[in-house]
Amino acid sequence: MKRRDFCGAGLAALAGSALPYTRVFAATAGDVPAIGLDGKQLLLRPGDVEDLRKRLRGALLAAGSDSYDSARLIWNRAFDRKPALIARCEGAADVIEAVRFARAQGLLTAVRGGGHSLSGQSVCDGGLVIDLGRMQGIRIDPTAKSARVEPGVKLTSLDQEAQSFGMVVPLGTVSDTGAAGLTLGGGFGRLTRKYGLACDNLMAADVITADGRLVRASATENPDLLWALRGGGGNFGVVTSFQYRLHPVGPAVFGGHLLYPFAQAREVLRAYADVSAGAPDELAVSAYLVPTPDNQRAVMLDVCYCGGVADGERVVAPLRKLGKPLQDNLGPTTYVEVQRSGDADNPPGPYYIKGGYVTHLSPALIDSLVESLGNPALGNVAVILAQVGGAISRVKPNATAFWHREPSHEVIMVGFWEKPADADHVIELVRGVWKPVEPLTDGFYINHGGFDVTERRIRENYGDNYRRLADLKKRYDPANLFRLNANIKPA
Repeated sequence: MKRRDFCGAGLAALAGSALPYTRVFAATAGDVPAIGLDGKQLLLRPGDVEDLRKRLRGALLAAGSDSYDSARLIWNRAFDRKPALIARCEGAADVIEAVRFARAQGLLTAVRGGGHSLSGQSVCDGGLVIDLGRMQGIRIDPTAKSARVEPGVKLTSLDQEAQSFGMVVPLGTVSDTGAAGLTLGGGFGRLTRKYGLACDNLMAADVITADGRLVRASATENPDLLWALRGGGGNFGVVTSFQYRLHPVGPAVFGGHLLYPFAQAREVLRAYADVSAGAPDELAVSAYLVPTPDNQRAVMLDVCYCGGVADGERVVAPLRKLGKPLQDNLGPTTYVEVQRSGDADNPPGPYYIKGGYVTHLSPALIDSLVESLGNPALGNVAVILAQVGGAISRVKPNATAFWHREPSHEVIMVGFWEKPADADHVIELVRGVWKPVEPLTDGFYINHGGFDVTERRIRENYGDNYRRLADLKKRYDPANLFRLNANIKPA
């Protein structure tokens, strides 16, 4: 697959964007070439652009502006896109202005929160990026056990702020992740087996809809919109404030890592499958099949037990019997340290990701992974068996937009590279490992989608919730302005 095809996969709205603008328009001085919602090229008149710039409290960046190149970067550097404009919003009023401009111009629009963007859809070529990264307010109310969080906040800030009060929002496993996109797509994390998905803990939200209105979504105001935000992604508007339910955890938890040689992989994973199936909700253990610095491969278990620290040794004891570990650093630690423990292994760079849900870790799945990853040529491919279940599975599929409540694990495959010339090769390696695994999966996590995801697969992924979501999309975004996501077409 050619790299330009990879970077554009799933983004039909960008069709034809590689053509030189001058072949389509005779631009006048100051005109900004751009891409419309229909994928066709258009020109933004300098007066319109300047008018938007004056209405914004934040900066409006175009190619050549200071900070433009850094502002367009996202964590997943596989996507090197160049938007026509970047609106760096300072508050909800800026978001309203940016949305109204995008709608009036018929402009391809991406929304960027924390900028992690595994799927690459928070930036676009030739369109407008509504950048929420400067909106980083956090307000913890320990009495009401709630947190109000703006959309530019990353997990590292929210974890630290909430832990100052001995509280948590169950969000994510890498602290550099943005809270907004994670939540709207569902939101797995180390505490979600105990307290549910991030979206299950979303109590209310302030949303800028496609027509530029600020609306409140809660149990009493626009409850249908709140339902859709809980797992429906960025399809329904730009969220400028999230209100989460807080839970008492920490600051001390019991956790860390166990590391096993890959020669024990089959034995360890089969035993892990049995232990994880009977684990209490307080225990989250995910298995990583990862390359090591000495060009070998290992099996790592990422462990977090959020029950009483004194009970930690007893609860994790079965994990220590899975094999003969090369490393065992399990013990009392802080929740913040556990959340940061994977950051060094997840630096910004180019990544290609495939994933899907399984209801159990079958021998066929384990055998397929061990046999494939035993190939030394796959040194740039990692596999994660992320444990879910617990409290997540006790929510009815139609209670929120997030449909897949039954899986025990998400299977995630990640390929990475340093040289652009290696991209195609690594992508094909990942696809080769994924091919025998895909028939064993059912559904996928939309925050890991965006590469090869078809409209049909998105429909199937939302199950019986899709029809309701499509109806709500028609109500809140009939022109599909917010389409750079796991897109739900208006009914």
